[in-house]
Amino acid sequence: MRRNKKERQLLLADTIKENPFITDEELAEKFSVSVQTIRLDRLELSIPELRERIKNVAENRFDDEVRSLPIEEVIGEIIDIELDNTAISLFDVKREHVFQRNNIARGHHLFAQANSLAVAVIDDELALTAKANIQFTRAVKEGERVVAKAKVVHIDHDTGRTAVEVNCYVNTEHVFKGEFDMFRSKNNAKG
Repeated sequence: MRRNKKERQLLLADTIKENPFITDEELAEKFSVSVQTIRLDRLELSIPELRERIKNVAENRFDDEVRSLPIEEVIGEIIDIELDNTAISLFDVKREHVFQRNNIARGHHLFAQANSLAVAVIDDELALTAKANIQFTRAVKEGERVVAKAKVVHIDHDTGRTAVEVNCYVNTEHVFKGEFDMFRSKNNAKG
């Protein structure tokens, strides 16, 4: 359904507020207009381009510092983290991450994104994966952006174990689910 400019711009602003990681191409498809029209709408509304929006989200919400591993060892880009609670990362699937014959992402890249986020969310100097139960729910292709969301679901202070659930999405499509049993120092498990 085609909307007038004012309606489209209102919906565009709401859509970007709800999902700051949506691309201009995805917006153009959603509103049945050209990418150029979306860019002009964003300019009129003073909404920055995707890269700038991601940077703003990271700056505004990145209060905690990852303790369990160097930030450059995290697969994907962490854009939000609250230690021992939640974390979000982005991973852009590029040519080097896919099988050449079908452009489908190799599973170990998606696992690495989820696993490294599960390690990063732990508020401890030591965090290791003890066990993982994973499920790929849809193939991810070259050019897609994977948003991983980690949530600490349980901390066992007696054993030093932490349960972390990670769900990964391309747009709103669920592509990966992982349940990670993480080992941590018993003396650093906060209560």
